[in-house]
Amino acid sequence: MSQNLNKFSRTLTQEITNPAAKAMLYGIGLSSDDMQKPQIGIASTGYEGNTCNMHLNGLSVHVKKGIQANDMVGLIFHTIGVSDGMTNGNNGMKYSLPSRDLIADSIEDVVSAQWYDGVIAVVGCDKNMPGAMIAIARLNRPAMLVYGGTIRSGEYKGQKLDIVSAFEALGKKFAGNISDEDYEGVIKNAIPGAGACGGMYTANTMASSMEAMGLTLPNSSSYPATHEGKTAECIAIGAAMKNMLELNILPKDIMTRKAFENAVTVVMALGGSTNAVLHYLAIAHAADVDFTLDDIQVISDRVPFLADLKPSGKYYMEDMLSIGGLPTLLKYLLNNNLLHGDCMTITGKTLAENLADVPDLEFENQKIIRPLSNPIKSSGHLQILYGNLATEGAVAKITGKEGEKFEGTAKVCECEEDAIEFLSKGEIKPGQVVVIRNEGPKGGPGMPEMLKPTSAVMGAGLGNSVAMITDGRFSGGTHGFVVGHVTPEAFEGGTIALVKDGDKITIDAVTKSLTLHVSDDELAIRRAQWKQIPSPFTKGILRKYVKNVSSASKGCVTDL
Repeated sequence: MSQNLNKFSRTLTQEITNPAAKAMLYGIGLSSDDMQKPQIGIASTGYEGNTCNMHLNGLSVHVKKGIQANDMVGLIFHTIGVSDGMTNGNNGMKYSLPSRDLIADSIEDVVSAQWYDGVIAVVGCDKNMPGAMIAIARLNRPAMLVYGGTIRSGEYKGQKLDIVSAFEALGKKFAGNISDEDYEGVIKNAIPGAGACGGMYTANTMASSMEAMGLTLPNSSSYPATHEGKTAECIAIGAAMKNMLELNILPKDIMTRKAFENAVTVVMALGGSTNAVLHYLAIAHAADVDFTLDDIQVISDRVPFLADLKPSGKYYMEDMLSIGGLPTLLKYLLNNNLLHGDCMTITGKTLAENLADVPDLEFENQKIIRPLSNPIKSSGHLQILYGNLATEGAVAKITGKEGEKFEGTAKVCECEEDAIEFLSKGEIKPGQVVVIRNEGPKGGPGMPEMLKPTSAVMGAGLGNSVAMITDGRFSGGTHGFVVGHVTPEAFEGGTIALVKDGDKITIDAVTKSLTLHVSDDELAIRRAQWKQIPSPFTKGILRKYVKNVSSASKGCVTDL
């Protein structure tokens, strides 16, 4: 065995000055032969409390089998997880985005302290994937990811369901458009078992884009959690890791500027989550790649929106497998000069080499992916807006189905709960721009997602007549005329803190502007009267987060 393959773990297994470490390794059952082998940390984000993650500990066991079969030592460790689906609309969501950094920190901490030669992260929910990607960029030793897979769709009274169906049922309940029996029926049948939320929401957005980046085996994002291909992938990952060690392929060899462009290109083509913007800014920071909001806009300008996937479309991620999975879309984009084919991947081959034998995407018998000649929208659905309401930028999710411009009067909500209360009382009316503030990274804190109010608005039948802006985030499950990540946030005295009921607001995806129609003189008066509301969090993780987190325009990183 070449010393190059165990160049980190040999610190504990070979150096005579670390006898206690070697004794402990014998104590966990390793043999003398094992002391010569590379050690691979297997970071499982599995836990029992969430369908996105409930099966990941089991998948990690299969990954370990694949590692052992390739003459390496696989050692499973665990990191935390927070369910976005379960915390949306309640105070638990304050802890969701901070969990991304905890996941990154914990993986970096364990792999560094334990001297693992490589790491495989088994991930499933929204913050697992960017957290793991941030960690492997920092570590820069052989690493790869395994996606736990998408969930199968639910069904009730002949209608396919997913997690967003449950949120939208609340809006129908407020509007009196659903019976109590059907309300409960939707909730009981929306989630049939293991897997990440089934549309092109944040988990499937990140899984697809990290496959495009080259950090997973081909088709990792396409296999549903319960598909036999997922188990086979976990076992096959061992040979891929052995190859990475032998070739000394490192994350920063893969996570290049071109690879980031490939990842965001796929986000645009698929109609992915606004959260991808936040996460790829943070991942780029970790990988020392210069990648900004404006770079994301450049990609959006040239990449059409092609996929008719939930939340704004008809199909689910599970349907992608029937057309050959994500690789068929990647090959189509590559053949049309929208991807960089020369990027290295974890297979030891370039993206173009991985796709060489993939069948061409055909459009005769499938309606999931449209051709470039007939896109859903001729440019990307994610638009970076600037203006006096967002001097440092904001992220709009506008598929084109809502139109590309909305002008209305402000209905100010000091928090997410206000929006739900106003909606339940019928106080949110057509023609309004619902302004939800004090939900930014510092003000939330934790930049909570606004899936509950956006879904409730949709369920109430106001999706085409109401817009929403916030300094918080939106879930990948959000659709409608929405703008999030408004910076500077209200907590920092951004203009969003100065908006009053009845103010005129224009959201324009064509001019990429977010404008509050209030004079500079009036804004100056309001700003002079504004006072920061102190954060109520004086201890613990949220206090640390408020003190350290950067603006959403920089990815909400905590290590600037």
